[in-house]
Amino acid sequence: MAYLEVKDLSKFFGTFQAIKDIEIEINEGEFVCFLGPSGCGKTTLLRCIAGLETQSSGSIIQKEKDISIEPPSNRDFGIVFQSYALFPNLSVFSNISYGLINNKWKKEDINKRVNELLELVNLQEHTSKYPSQLSGGEQQRVALARALATSPGLLLLDEPLSALDAKVRVFLRKQIRDLQRKLGVTTIMVTHDQEEAQTMADRIFVMKDGEIIQSGTPKEIYNKANSPFIASFIGSMNFIPASIDASKKVKCNDVEINCDIGSFSENDNVQLAIRPEEIQFQQENQDDNVVSGVIKEIEFLGSFQRVYFKTKNFSDELIIVDVPSSNAKKIKMDIDNEMSLYFSKEDARIYSI
Repeated sequence: MAYLEVKDLSKFFGTFQAIKDIEIEINEGEFVCFLGPSGCGKTTLLRCIAGLETQSSGSIIQKEKDISIEPPSNRDFGIVFQSYALFPNLSVFSNISYGLINNKWKKEDINKRVNELLELVNLQEHTSKYPSQLSGGEQQRVALARALATSPGLLLLDEPLSALDAKVRVFLRKQIRDLQRKLGVTTIMVTHDQEEAQTMADRIFVMKDGEIIQSGTPKEIYNKANSPFIASFIGSMNFIPASIDASKKVKCNDVEINCDIGSFSENDNVQLAIRPEEIQFQQENQDDNVVSGVIKEIEFLGSFQRVYFKTKNFSDELIIVDVPSSNAKKIKMDIDNEMSLYFSKEDARIYSI
């Protein structure tokens, strides 16, 4: 049995439907992400699971118990908000122990539990400090410790890293993931950051306009995106207008591309899609899926360089190629240089327009 089931869940705000007939199952100990752009319904779905919003229809089952109409206080979860929501007038120790005091824990048990959590999030030296004396990353760890204090079966994270700078985000997402694995707590995180979802989640639910439009492992979502929206939202993608010709190949202007056309038929208009890292410079014995391009722009991005090519008779749009910086050192790449680009049949995919 799934640890958490959401069945046919919808939520209306007046006449606006924020989430539409959501059906998901989450296994015990799993780390899942609700991923999507702002306004797609991911936070509303999380708040319905927490009982902070009441769904208009549908049900929520946790450990085979229907909690659909239970108040938040009767649901087994801990939550970390985007704003942290720490009590400014309470010390770190008091913030973490707040839920334990409300649950009438004994003083010695509270001290033991809070000290365990402080060690877990590496904040032992900050026990007596107040939130205003902490950095954003430290405040986030206090909020996480407070959410875990009562050992909830479900941990809910509402864009917990979005207010932090890039370096702290990278550090904390690994720390949160390591902590989740160590504790084995079932976790749902809301995020609009695809890199965050890909590095932290066991499974991703991609949302758009109140619906889940694809779910799967990070690798499945990236490699087998089921729509142009997901393909471009998760990573970068080159989209090239094309059509299917009589020889069952993809034709971009007068260039014929060899790739799997799936269920598409002759004369269908499609979009050829190729990820920037899957385009290589032509080597010997490669004569299929080769196109000539002129370098128009080069961006240095540290571990790789993003090169923009203008191609002849292939696309009016610039083609993006990501070249590892270690390889770029060996290749003469200058503005207006002409180079031959190659991509394999397996790396090309096509979508409906």
